[in-house]
Amino acid sequence: MPVRLRPLTEPASRIALEGLIDYAGLFPPAALGMATAVRNYAHYRASGAGWMLGRFVCASPALALFSEKADPLLPRDAGAIPWRISVTGSAHIVDDLAQMAAFNERHRVCFDECGAICDAYEVKATTTRDVQRIAAATPRELTTYIEVPLGDGIEELVAAIGESGRRAKMRTGGTQADAIPSAAHVVRFLRAIVTQQVVAKATAGLHHPIAGAYSLTYEPDAPVGRLFGFLTVLLAAAHIGHGGSDADAVRLLTESNPTAFEWNDLQIAWLGPDGPVTFDRSALQQVREQAIVSVGSCSFTEPVDESRALSWI
Repeated sequence: MPVRLRPLTEPASRIALEGLIDYAGLFPPAALGMATAVRNYAHYRASGAGWMLGRFVCASPALALFSEKADPLLPRDAGAIPWRISVTGSAHIVDDLAQMAAFNERHRVCFDECGAICDAYEVKATTTRDVQRIAAATPRELTTYIEVPLGDGIEELVAAIGESGRRAKMRTGGTQADAIPSAAHVVRFLRAIVTQQVVAKATAGLHHPIAGAYSLTYEPDAPVGRLFGFLTVLLAAAHIGHGGSDADAVRLLTESNPTAFEWNDLQIAWLGPDGPVTFDRSALQQVREQAIVSVGSCSFTEPVDESRALSWI
């Protein structure tokens, strides 16, 4: 199911960022407790930037605890929008699906009780055989993201995901510098999803709009690494989708100068070394529907606050 975006009469920033950030506050480096994470999510939904918020990301074994802690906060009014949950899977897909089904039965979404619904599933694969096994085990109607390692063989893995009718997922960072893939590997993934017409999401290390040297955890002595930005990932995919070269996509992906981007209601422009590259509202809508539909982040305040500081929202 394509992401639901604003009409093309909306500002470019709204089209690019609508529902982009899946909140993964339970996961490192934030690693918050469930009670804090669900309170945060409720607060973010009600905030002025709630339009940027996507799903709540929860590991399958934690669904029962989610129910316990989130129940008092869930919407119950007729016509309210439920909390949408993306479940990260274990090695036991059948067990994960059973837990999701039990959760959805308990939090039925109907006309008089809104609550929450598990409507996405995220699971890892390392081989095309893994992809086929996951596809055989998961219902086609369940939005399923298959996370694959970046590097050699990525084209075959993405092709297998496309043939299965599922979605792809890439990991772009971590709490150690050696967990950060090269820009060339990220672009190779983006090229594969655009070529194979496979919808995808990205996660890890994408708290910031543009690339740069950032702390990898929230500890005072945290290691520093050069992370990608959620905006630069999005625009690199859009650039590839409109005929851009891999070399230019790498330069865009690693752009760390905020003044290299200009925003107005009609477009976003990257002032690259070879001149401006513009992404109008149609191009932004296309990349959000057909390429990168969401970004997982353990922080929601960082993406919002940094985008505001840059006067992008």
